Amino acid sequence: MWTGTVTLVSLARRCSRSPCGRPAVNTLTYVYADSTAVLGPLATYAEPHAYDLCAIHSERLSAPRGWEVIRLQGDPRETGPSGDDLLALADAVREAARPAPVARVAPEDETGHESTRRGHLRVLTSD
Repeated sequence: MWTGTVTLVSLARRCSRSPCGRPAVNTLTYVYADSTAVLGPLATYAEPHAYDLCAIHSERLSAPRGWEVIRLQGDPRETGPSGDDLLALADAVREAARPAPVARVAPEDETGHESTRRGHLRVLTSD
């Protein structure tokens, strides 16, 4: 009989700052060409070139001299997917559920050969 303990691991994303373990609430991305840092609501999924930050590190964020920081505010009450996200997901599910198109057989022309007409051109098959 097993008598060990179970440790639950949170699947929530954590702050990218190495000594910090707090939950992430914002995502930071850089636009190097414009010398701009953009801090916005937590992204839907983790990106390799974006940084998830907790509330404290989000507030303390500063950029190098000459850089601009753009802070995009999200709705704090919105914790789940948006209506647009849900519609996009529903459209993707509908598209995946559509049956594959059935191949049509070309009708035979007056000579009894199968015809594959394309506009004013007609392909005749030889017997």
